[in-house]
Order: sequence, then C-alpha cells, then structure tokens
Amino acid sequence: MSGKNRILVVEDNDFVRMQIVRFLADSGFEVEESTDGRDALEKIDETIALAVVDVRMEPIDGFEFVRSVRGRNLDTPVILVTGDHNPDLLNEASKWGIAAVLMKPVQRERLVKTVEKMLQHRRPAQ
Repeated sequence: MSGKNRILVVEDNDFVRMQIVRFLADSGFEVEESTDGRDALEKIDETIALAVVDVRMEPIDGFEFVRSVRGRNLDTPVILVTGDHNPDLLNEASKWGIAAVLMKPVQRERLVKTVEKMLQHRRPAQ
C-alpha cells in the first residue's frame, strides 16, 4: 500500500502550503511538497495518488502544471486551490478534468473530505 495515500502539495505561499501539508499529514496522508509548478513536475509520477495545486504560481501556474501532467499520460487527480472567484476558472478546471476546486483559505474538514473522496474513487494502478 506504499504510496496509496501519497499527496503532492504545490503552493508558492509558504504559510498556505505549510497549512495544507499539516492538515493532510495530521489526517494520516504521506505528503510531498513543492513551492512551484516546475519543481512539482520533477516530483510527480505514478507514485503520487493525488495533487493539491495552487492556481496562481510562477513560472508555471496550476493549469499549465495540469496540462503537462496530462501530456505525460498521468491520470493523477488534481484538486485546485484558489482565491480567485472567477467563474471562467471553473470552466477551465472542468475542461482539464480537475477533480475539485477549493477556495482559499482552505478549510481543514473540506480539504480532508475532498481528498478522501478522490482517493476512494481513484482506480488502482495496474
């Protein structure tokens, strides 16, 4: 079962990233951290069960990260986190098969429940 609950958190804001990591680690998940999309692309592989990704980052934003992951034929579920209330963001998220979008500040209970739900629906790797 190693890696079954391994989550990649990609967030450029140190406080927000540490908070999300703490929420997930305290709930029993194995967490990997990245401060930007470029670093995250080096870390993501088939051992990552799910990614929690900020939308607005430099030099690679959340959507660019998702496009790159999908281009590698990885079907890793992605939860986007954002402070942006733009309805176009939800349309774009749907277009790229984003599992969920959570608004900042991220609430512990909502994050953990969303992650658990996504992991339950994830098909086992073959």
